[in-house]
Amino acid sequence: MTETAITKSEKTTTALGEQMYSLMTELFPICRSITGDGVRQTLDIIKKDIPLSIHKVPSGTKVFDWEVPKEWNINEAYIRNSRGEKLVDFANSNLHVLNYSTPVDRSITLSDLKEHLYTLPEHPDWIPYRTSYYKEDWGFCMTHTQFQKLTDDVYDVHIDSSLEDGHLTYGEYYIAGELPDEVLISTRVCHPSMCNDNLSGICISTYLAKELRRKKLRYSYRFLFIPGTIGAITWLYVNEAKVKNIKHGLVVSLLGDAGGFTYKRSRQGNAEIDQIVEAVLKTKDTSYKILNFSPYGDDERQFCSPGFNLPVGSIMRTPFGEYPEYHTSADNLDLVTPVALDASMQMLHDVINMLETNKKYVNINPKCELHLGKRGLYNMVGGEWAGRDYQLSLLWVLNFSDGNHSLLDISKESGINFESISKAASKLFEHKLLIEIGHDS
Repeated sequence: MTETAITKSEKTTTALGEQMYSLMTELFPICRSITGDGVRQTLDIIKKDIPLSIHKVPSGTKVFDWEVPKEWNINEAYIRNSRGEKLVDFANSNLHVLNYSTPVDRSITLSDLKEHLYTLPEHPDWIPYRTSYYKEDWGFCMTHTQFQKLTDDVYDVHIDSSLEDGHLTYGEYYIAGELPDEVLISTRVCHPSMCNDNLSGICISTYLAKELRRKKLRYSYRFLFIPGTIGAITWLYVNEAKVKNIKHGLVVSLLGDAGGFTYKRSRQGNAEIDQIVEAVLKTKDTSYKILNFSPYGDDERQFCSPGFNLPVGSIMRTPFGEYPEYHTSADNLDLVTPVALDASMQMLHDVINMLETNKKYVNINPKCELHLGKRGLYNMVGGEWAGRDYQLSLLWVLNFSDGNHSLLDISKESGINFESISKAASKLFEHKLLIEIGHDS
């Protein structure tokens, strides 16, 4: 049997959580979008930890019903009053500019300016995050407190940005396992300075890949660092021939806050990845939530679109839109913690361990119960209960190893935890009482 993919003892929880938080701190100031220098800078930093392949798809490329947009970059932006005071400055927060704003340099009245301003009256000291990817426009985001201080004046508005033919850039890292069957891990790299959404997904995916590359693995693993929506659509279009190898998948995001875990099932609803994540969460988090698939949310909706229908679910803590800091400047380094990042990583470790060990076997002696005692596998003193869970695990594995039941199936049927069932199968396999069958058998 393949060795366990990851063991919890390899790193202390504090060390791993702090390393991910340190990476998050380095990435936080970068102004990212669905294209542009910010994405490339982010991928270059990730490349220090894992050998990403960087792919560029030209603007104007048709990808199914979409088109790769023009590339957006920005140098500076501000609103200045008639006294020369900068009231809003992109240099202070890259959320201050409507993401994908077209260039502008003009004087404007307060009345006209208000048509291009975005605030959060319910959180007057937070800056909202707003975008205009597919409709050319310009605008500024500011705190409502700043907004209320604006007076009737003529304002200079300046956005030094570019919207030109360029590329959509994404990163990809493939780890070859024993099988060509793949586990897809996808995360978004398009959001600017916000930590939970989605620097948490970037950092956890990076360190998960960094650890898996050192392991002997049954499955192959493909990590994607892509812009939201258009990145997934583009990857699927360019890589449609590879899709047939994807047997399991997770979209990873929103994993740094203090909320309980939430899992959104794949469109298939009962795929192996759906069953495994739910089984792991049952053992780790009493407050977890399971959501059925819906065609709204993260990039699982692209991977699960009916023409692909891949077994890809979405793992997060508090879902998007359900915590007040979502898409605001309050989604900062104070919202996420190394402890939460570490716990999220450990949960993903457990999911991957179960994926790696959830095999199917065939009992090569299926007629009647085997004499396990003579092989040293069973307590020879009848009537004693010591070690009974282990002995029951052996019996359940032997009885249900018919080529149709996975170890997770046997765990569910027996009510015995997966780890015990897996250990029993390993011992029976070592004694040549089971044979492992192929993944698709």
